[in-house]
Amino acid sequence: MAAVSNGAFSKALVTGIVVANVAFACAVLWVFLRTGSEPQVLVGAWFAFTTSELVLLAGIKKKKIEKGGDGL
Repeated sequence: MAAVSNGAFSKALVTGIVVANVAFACAVLWVFLRTGSEPQVLVGAWFAFTTSELVLLAGIKKKKIEKGGDGL
């Protein structure tokens, strides 16, 4: 597997996470409308997970830039 230096993987990952968050929010709203209750623990866990993924990706990018890489 060849290394991608132009940052296509990172951009695709961020886009995927944003799309997944929107889909999840729509699904939770649909469930709320149908049942009248919100799965609070699931919502908190989901957004904690996706936020931590984005923060970790940003940390990798920051280290790459500090080492002289393009960071894209």
